[in-house]
Amino acid sequence: MSKYDDTIGNSQAHWRIMRWILWRFIRNAALRVLMDRSLRNKTGREIRWLRDDINSFLSDVSTRVALLRPLAQLGGLPDFGSRLMVELAIYTVAADRTLRDSDLDPQSARDALADIGWSVYRRQLAFSSLPARLVTGDPGKRLRWSIRGLLIFPFRPVGAPGYAAEVFGEGEDIHTHFTHCPPQSFARRIADETGDPEALAGFANSWCKYDWPGADLIAADGHRGHYIRRQTLSAGDPVCDMCWAARAASETTKEDG
Repeated sequence: MSKYDDTIGNSQAHWRIMRWILWRFIRNAALRVLMDRSLRNKTGREIRWLRDDINSFLSDVSTRVALLRPLAQLGGLPDFGSRLMVELAIYTVAADRTLRDSDLDPQSARDALADIGWSVYRRQLAFSSLPARLVTGDPGKRLRWSIRGLLIFPFRPVGAPGYAAEVFGEGEDIHTHFTHCPPQSFARRIADETGDPEALAGFANSWCKYDWPGADLIAADGHRGHYIRRQTLSAGDPVCDMCWAARAASETTKEDG
């Protein structure tokens, strides 16, 4: 038995409440996105899901989540932040497979998943970065303060099997080089154990693409390009070499030119 197993066991009521909140949050995001977007079925025809279609999708996701959760090994994770992020990844993997098993074109399913995830991520990030955005108008400080807050919770680098990262500053920029990411590890394990590589592809197409617009949201200076990453764990690289840039790349290029 893992030394972390009793952490889950002693907080079952807490986790039931947390899961209820997460499910309501994710359910509302799915309703919001899927009611408002045009989809494409496997014949190439443009369609829109009705409320019954969306309710059926959500019911299937809930069933699949219950099947996937025991495989997530939450009790083996060292802290609440890691467990919370893997819990969210369970919903992502479940929704991805459910969408791919529907009558949707694969690309349309992948895009819908990414939009649902962004709806959840954007609201969480806007809330967590709100104090920094209220206190200062300096985009670099907003990024540094917000990212350092997120490195306390939920991305605290406590080491594998939780998050593992090297964090350092370079001028006004902050670098977070992650060498272990529990949600990515879960998605990869599901892909490997079930022989479904698309499970990892769906995760990468959503979670691994949110930090670019997320950094611009935190900086809130009207510019794009506050995030740089050349490698990512989901692509098989040894590190996610993230740089949160105080000055947007587009702004720097314009000034240098």
